[in-house]
Amino acid sequence: MFLKKLKRTIRSGTHNFVRSGFTSVSSVLVMVVTLFVITSLIFVQAALTSALADMKDKVDVTVYFTPHADTNIIHSVESIVKKAPEVKSVTYTSSEDALDAYKQKHINDNMILQVFDILDENPLGASLNIKAKDPSQYESILNYLKSDSVLSSGMLSVIDSVDYNRNKLVIDRLTNIIDGAQRLGFVLAVILIFISIIITFNTIRLIIYMSREEIGVMKLVGAGNKFIRGPFMVSGILVGLFASIVTIIIFWPVSYWLGHNMTDFLGVDLYAYYKSEFLQLFFIQIVAGVSIGAISSALAVHKYLNK
Repeated sequence: MFLKKLKRTIRSGTHNFVRSGFTSVSSVLVMVVTLFVITSLIFVQAALTSALADMKDKVDVTVYFTPHADTNIIHSVESIVKKAPEVKSVTYTSSEDALDAYKQKHINDNMILQVFDILDENPLGASLNIKAKDPSQYESILNYLKSDSVLSSGMLSVIDSVDYNRNKLVIDRLTNIIDGAQRLGFVLAVILIFISIIITFNTIRLIIYMSREEIGVMKLVGAGNKFIRGPFMVSGILVGLFASIVTIIIFWPVSYWLGHNMTDFLGVDLYAYYKSEFLQLFFIQIVAGVSIGAISSALAVHKYLNK
C-alpha cells in the first residue's frame, strides 16, 4: 500500500514538473547557477588550501651563527635541537658551503664575486636549518632555543640571528586571506541559496496555481494535506536533482580547462581534483539541490494549504 502511494506521488509530481515546462526549466537554470557557485567555492578552497600547505612546507627556522663560531659549539647546539620533540630534521651547513652557495646564486654578478675575492676571510657563518613536524610548532622551537635551561650563554653568544619572523608573517597573511575568502564564499553561497529558494518557491506556487482545480477536487473528496503536498515536494526535488546533474556535467570541461591551463598558476590540478573528488562533489550538489528544492516546495505548499 505504501509503495503504491509512493509511486503515485512520484508519478504525479513528475507530471507536474514536466507540464510546467519553461517554468521548471527556469528554476533548474537558476539553481544551476547557485550550485555552480557553491562548487566553485569548493574548488577555490582546494586551491587556497593547497597554496597554504605548499607555503607551510617551505617554512623553516634557520639559525645563523657568527663567522668565528666554534664548530664544536655549533654541533652541540645541533644535537640539543634534535632532541626537541617538535623537530622533524636539522640540516647543518658549514660556512664554506654557505659561501659556495652564495657565489653560485650570484654567479652572474661580477661585482659581488669581486668583493669576496678581495676579502681575506669568509664573512659567512655556518647555519642550522630546522624543520618542524608541524608548522604550528615553530613557536615552541623558538622558545626552546631561547630557553636558558637548554642553551648555555656560551652557545647563545655564537648565534647571530634566527630567520623565522619574516616567514611567519607571510604564513599569517596567507592564512588571513584564505580565512577571509572562505567567509566571503560562505556569505555568497548563503545569498544565492536564499535567492534559489525564493525562485523555486515561486515556481512551485505557480505549479500549484496551475493545478488548483485538481487540488480543489482532491480536497472535496477528502484528501489530506500530506497527500496533496507529496507531488509538489517531488517537483521541487526534481528541480534540485536535474540542477545537480547539469552542474556536475558543466564542471567537467571547466575543470579540464583549468587543470590543463592554470595548474602552474593555481598550484593544484583542479581536473585531477575533480576526478578524485567526483563522488563527493556530486553528493554535495545532490544534497544541496534536493534540499533547496524540498524546502522551497514545503514552504510554498504549506502557505497554499493554510490559506
